[in-house]
Amino acid sequence: MDRIIKEKISADHLLYVSLKYTKTSEVIVNLILRWATMIDYGFERILEHAKKRKMIKSIPSSPKQKIDLLKDIFKKEQAVLDTIDLYEMFRRIEELHKESEGEFRKNVALKVTYKGDQIKINLDKLKEYSILLERFINYLKQFLSS
Repeated sequence: MDRIIKEKISADHLLYVSLKYTKTSEVIVNLILRWATMIDYGFERILEHAKKRKMIKSIPSSPKQKIDLLKDIFKKEQAVLDTIDLYEMFRRIEELHKESEGEFRKNVALKVTYKGDQIKINLDKLKEYSILLERFINYLKQFLSS
């Protein structure tokens, strides 16, 4: 859990400090990569705990199988499902087509083409993601303590 919290602190710093002063799309990409790492650690902990509680027999090695297993186990838990959807985009962010918009200005944004859709990731969208990930971490703490 410590690694997850450290990643979250680093991500929060990127969101609330670095992005405020630099206003570049590169900071947005770094923030998304930081969140992807944090989510990855969270999924690992969830699967380890689920194995201890005998909810699953083994932990798959490939990321795709882990995601499918998590979708199956937590099909009724919206915080986990929303995070899985975000994670699928976040982990592919470097290979996706990206365009910068309004760099060095108040309305800096990153336009990402994902699954045929154009997603505009601006400060408001990043704050939405942050709230969603906060809900995921709260659920993770609750799940790991049970």
